[in-house]
Amino acid sequence: MPARIYRPARTAMSSGTAKTRSWVLEYVAGEAREVDPLMGWTSSRDTQAQVRLSFPTKEAALEYAEAHGIDVVVQDRNIRKPNIRPGGYGENFATNRRGVWTH
Repeated sequence: MPARIYRPARTAMSSGTAKTRSWVLEYVAGEAREVDPLMGWTSSRDTQAQVRLSFPTKEAALEYAEAHGIDVVVQDRNIRKPNIRPGGYGENFATNRRGVWTH
């Protein structure tokens, strides 16, 4: 069963970068999940889908996969350009502003 190695993206609820520095090895689901008709719980017989291993570097994850004979696909994440303008809130009140500050 193939696995994928990736770096998780930051959560949509935060602008911080917590839990995005490590690399994760995660197995791809081998079969679809089923919904229990009585309770409505979602279940699967695929126990490998529960395995999620964290590594400090991509190389460490690749070494682990190679040592254990795991077929892996590495997914590099797209690097986003920061959307930070120079200056900050204090620049609105600077004495050397180019434009006139109005309410």
